[in-house]
Amino acid sequence: MLDVILKVDHISKQYRLGVVGTGTLSHDLKRWIYKIRGKEDPFLKIGDKNDRNSKAKSNYVWALKDISFEVNKGEVLGIIGKNGAGKSTLLKILSRVTSPTTGEIKTKGRIASLLEVGTGFHPELTGKENIYLNGAILGMTKSEIKAKEEEIIEFSGCQRYIDTPVKRYSSGMRVRLAFAVAAFLEPDILVVDEVLAVGDAEFQKKAVGKMQDISKGDGRTVLFVSHDMGAIQNLCNRCVILNDGLIQSIKPTSEAIKEYLTINVLDSGSVKEFQKEATLVKMLSAEIQNNGISTTNFHSGDDLDLFVSIENEEHVPVNLFVGLYDQYGEKIAHFGNTYSKFDIKSESTKVCVKLKRLPFVEGRFHINLSLHAYGKPHHLEKEVFAFEVSPGDYYNMGKNVLRNNGKFLMNVGWNET
Repeated sequence: MLDVILKVDHISKQYRLGVVGTGTLSHDLKRWIYKIRGKEDPFLKIGDKNDRNSKAKSNYVWALKDISFEVNKGEVLGIIGKNGAGKSTLLKILSRVTSPTTGEIKTKGRIASLLEVGTGFHPELTGKENIYLNGAILGMTKSEIKAKEEEIIEFSGCQRYIDTPVKRYSSGMRVRLAFAVAAFLEPDILVVDEVLAVGDAEFQKKAVGKMQDISKGDGRTVLFVSHDMGAIQNLCNRCVILNDGLIQSIKPTSEAIKEYLTINVLDSGSVKEFQKEATLVKMLSAEIQNNGISTTNFHSGDDLDLFVSIENEEHVPVNLFVGLYDQYGEKIAHFGNTYSKFDIKSESTKVCVKLKRLPFVEGRFHINLSLHAYGKPHHLEKEVFAFEVSPGDYYNMGKNVLRNNGKFLMNVGWNET
């Protein structure tokens, strides 16, 4: 039988819009009258869902609404969703930073949180003093903290600055030390928000490896929030998908990522117009085509034609860069006209970028566009297009290439010598 270490039971969190504090005197009085009569808070019955794109119909919003799930000991649970879905609010409630409006949380053991850069650190104290402060907050004795001190400092890579006040640390140094403290002081549940994105690639790899050790080797539980689908895939057993403060679904990681990307990756079709009025160097529109037809559907071996309309009122050389990302948000290619002999100098032009014979077996990909002038970016558009690649006859053999052939296809020559 699985050992449940964390139970979230019908958690909701309501906020009042437009004011700081508890609200108006009349609302407070009404709540007090209902309370002494033993009735439910009247303002819990109203409030919009947390959809940032819609106009508010009331002064209240549900950041979370009726959230329930269980986490087993030793499990790594991913929490994913678009910005504003309620992920950070949920972690703050789980970490006791804020209280839920309704519902309750049942836990077994200590919870350590890494919600923001330097969470729980006192800026005037040194790195070493903050290690002991955080340990004390977790309920550890001085001798227990002392036994882990050297491991924490070594993992953080902050040996040289450990006796320097934390206020003098860079954001990367603070997150390194904060993660080391949270991971090595042996909490039963480790809660990690998006903060690892602040660290460099080397530290992110170390941090993910440490979290795997925590869950598999030590049998401790990790709650992990990230927009990095690659890290979610490598680390988590299951995922909770949040959408507008509600649980959309709870699924095994691979299924959850596929559902999340299908719903939330920006896909504006095969034609996109841009609004960028503040600069004289800008992109006006973009379009992707397959064999002369506007579409977002391709097969392995198809040519993808990307058309970008550019306005250059300053008549200066400009450079167009294209970033290609996979379904997990990892960059798989980056190219621009600076890597060729193609110059863009015209006042108004339409550039065609041809991706010849797409070398992908199957998957979902998206494109970022960036226009540079004077050596600096002037216009950036992220996730302009999301396109699907289905198995195709890449090798012209009369049959489609299957998924189990890997991720990328190679144009290989064979001959006898």
